[in-house]
Amino acid sequence: MESFRLPFVAPEGMDELWSRGWRHFGPEFFRYSFVEISGKWEVVLPLRVDLEKFEPTKSQRRNLRKNAGIDLCVRPASLTLEAAALFSRHKTRFVENVPDSLASFLGPAPGTVPCACLELRCQLAGDLVALSFFDLGICSVSSVYGMFEPTHASRGLGIFTLLQEMEWARGRGLRYVYPGYATVGPSHYDYKKQFRGLEAFDWSSGTWQAWEG
Repeated sequence: MESFRLPFVAPEGMDELWSRGWRHFGPEFFRYSFVEISGKWEVVLPLRVDLEKFEPTKSQRRNLRKNAGIDLCVRPASLTLEAAALFSRHKTRFVENVPDSLASFLGPAPGTVPCACLELRCQLAGDLVALSFFDLGICSVSSVYGMFEPTHASRGLGIFTLLQEMEWARGRGLRYVYPGYATVGPSHYDYKKQFRGLEAFDWSSGTWQAWEG
């Protein structure tokens, strides 16, 4: 793993770092090309969606229709007790690599360190059912973390929040959305590989290539 620490990065700098496969949790930046999953080493696949080529698939359109009654709000990211409680319930879904705390992903000042970060709040009948966080660059955004109420798992809210982040970015003329890492082989991150306009970072050449799956 490669890593470094920076408390502040300008928006154009974030675009450049994402384009070279870097991600961050708070001020800690990292990138790595292999990860161990269930005792097996897998090639890490940094992903991005070219919004000029993106259109929802049939199943993604169904997802949007199913969740049409959800109220959305985008605002500066913050670490609230409500978010921490949702995170505690969300992480019960994991059996390995169980995340520690929401702060471990967002850092102590998620709205500003190391860059501007927004949260997408999803409420149903007044209840918070999903919450995702994404960073802002000049021409792109990058998903940091998404979580949802386990009792609403059948709604596909992980896909829903990503679709809404893409819609938000495209509505503001941005070019790319970075949904994070997946792996070449199967993993629980495969939902990130289902979007049209998807590109994957090639570690050997340092270039982005269309992902055919």
